[in-house]
Amino acid sequence: MPKNTNDWSECNIIDDVDFNEEDALLFKKLLSKQETDEGKGSVASMSSGQVLKGRIVEITKDFIVVDVGLKSEGLVPLNEFLDTSDLCLGNDVEVFLDQTEGEDGQIVLSHEKARRLRQWEHIVHNCQEGSIVTGKVMRKVKGGLMVDIGMEAFLPGSQIDNKRIKNLDEYLDKTFEFKILKINSDRKNVVVSRRELLEEERISKKVEMLENIIEGQVRTGVVKNITDFGVFLDLDGIDGLLHITDMTWKRIKHPSEMVNLGDEIEVIVLNVDKEKGRVALGMKQKETNPWEEIEKRYPPGTHVKGKIVSLVPYGAFIEIEPGIEGLIHVSEMSWTKSVSDPSEIVKKGDEVEALVLGVQKEEGKISLGMKQLGKNPWDEVERKYPIGSSVEAEIRNLTNYGAFVELEPGIDGLIHISDLSWIKKVSHPSEVLKKGDKVEAIVLSIDKDSKKITLGVKQLGQNPWENIEKEVPAKSLVKGVVTKITAFGAFVELENGIEALIHVTELSDQPFGKVEEVISKGQEIIAKVIKVDPEHKKISLSIKEYLVEKNKENHDDIVVGEKKKRATKKKTKDTEEA
Repeated sequence: MPKNTNDWSECNIIDDVDFNEEDALLFKKLLSKQETDEGKGSVASMSSGQVLKGRIVEITKDFIVVDVGLKSEGLVPLNEFLDTSDLCLGNDVEVFLDQTEGEDGQIVLSHEKARRLRQWEHIVHNCQEGSIVTGKVMRKVKGGLMVDIGMEAFLPGSQIDNKRIKNLDEYLDKTFEFKILKINSDRKNVVVSRRELLEEERISKKVEMLENIIEGQVRTGVVKNITDFGVFLDLDGIDGLLHITDMTWKRIKHPSEMVNLGDEIEVIVLNVDKEKGRVALGMKQKETNPWEEIEKRYPPGTHVKGKIVSLVPYGAFIEIEPGIEGLIHVSEMSWTKSVSDPSEIVKKGDEVEALVLGVQKEEGKISLGMKQLGKNPWDEVERKYPIGSSVEAEIRNLTNYGAFVELEPGIDGLIHISDLSWIKKVSHPSEVLKKGDKVEAIVLSIDKDSKKITLGVKQLGQNPWENIEKEVPAKSLVKGVVTKITAFGAFVELENGIEALIHVTELSDQPFGKVEEVISKGQEIIAKVIKVDPEHKKISLSIKEYLVEKNKENHDDIVVGEKKKRATKKKTKDTEEA
């Protein structure tokens, strides 16, 4: 009987016996049981966990059948072999005896476990922690990658590279050198690192580079990081900083306007600090400095043309030649407008003309002006609007402190709230003026340097306070209308338009609670002038004193009347008696 019970051609079966399929299966089971019973002694003497050498006796679509010298063969899946091209009938193969008897009564073999055991033995005998090995990245796992170094080793994600990793797939199926970090004999696993080798290589290259690099050399580097202040380049093992101010003679806001991550650019070594390991690089130094002899090309007063390349809160930059930009400050954009935002006058991309006001070569600055191309209207202000002259202007804006009027386009004047009226106490210009109205005023002062013109409305008429002591002398009686009630008294407008105050203590000769109990807004009153203060424009009145005097006069009139009455009665009596 052959060892391979599947090979029925070698069995001595009587030719004239006709076996159907069911009989054949039954006979196969009996033979299998018989061989198992006969070989129990041999199989039982073997223990699982051994690596055996066997011979390939059959190859199927999914398995190979291996004879290891026992009563039965074992099946080994083809997917356990890394390379199936060497599998041929009769060839030897190492297998691991996993079980001496499986569920179907056959031995269980594994080529993969045998291979891994041999790999582990190789690692233990030939490598130690810190050894350098070569391996191929096999697959991704949680937390990192699995690498074949003769056995599978774990490569943590933090140890894959010394740069940020965007996609682990780019490492699959690639071969690298690795450093063994840890060998765990109990778990039979190995942890490796690629990053440590890269760092060691980088440090070695950095030392070598620092020894060889010198100022003035032209080097090629790869952009590895972009910041607000510049770009870091990898110069084949050493990092160098290309500062934003050394990238171009032009003005840029951010390095990303010129380079991208991964770009390979040519630079010049500007400075090397071997102690700190720092290298300063430059790009613009490869070109001729356009600022050389800038004062000769653009002396103050030079007429220039250029394109607006950027706007900032304080002005606009225009490029007057490649690499040369000048600033038009907002204060130099218009003689007449108070420009707070340059976009009110120009926009990016505009072609403009300007005059050079000044050059600061060391700071790389050129000051330009647009308004200087036109005539300054303030040069004619004193001639056109002499102090004391009367002007008519439109009210452009009202503020808490006064009203702005436009004398002509770009020329404004201010009527201060204190110059609106001689006699009224104006709290806000809107009480007497309205935006858009025409108003007549007198020019009070002109300040060309500050571009200010002060105007007054009250100056159109005579100041009533100049002769107030004669018109409204103290102790005189006056008539008026109550215009305002306050907690401390009442304001009264007199017949001449001047406002006077009756203090709460001067309202009545009788006791009262609130001011409204004795006087009301719009009421016509007669009061006595108790104080006139022209300097502070104040008049104080008293109803109480007026009432006291009136009552006294009435009393005197009554007394005189009684005396006259008594005299008349006496005269009549005397006449009658006579």
